[in-house]
Amino acid sequence: MNLAGMKILAILAALAGLSCGALKAEVRIASDDALKAAVKKTAPDYPPIAKQMHIGGKVSVEVTIDAEGNVEDARILSGNALLTPNVLNAVKKWKFTPFTGPGGEATKAVATIDIDFKL
Repeated sequence: MNLAGMKILAILAALAGLSCGALKAEVRIASDDALKAAVKKTAPDYPPIAKQMHIGGKVSVEVTIDAEGNVEDARILSGNALLTPNVLNAVKKWKFTPFTGPGGEATKAVATIDIDFKL
């Protein structure tokens, strides 16, 4: 392949990367706004062992919400290991009003949500 052909392939590859990145656009949502947009919130069960041990506190979870308002992914950012599995199980069942991007189209969103466990 000659130099001109290689340049064309490099340009096409770069353009393909840009278009794929555009498809993965997402918006960052403030925690309060995400909680207001939650139309279905399954509460996590308080683990019995954590209750017995008087363990409470905050669990922070980052959720990725797809364009339809479903939780696509959730990952723990911080919290006691006895509390985190129940939070993940519950948050993955949540449903949100879809979020919109700068152009007004439904888009993927990411938010950090805190769940408090109090005795």
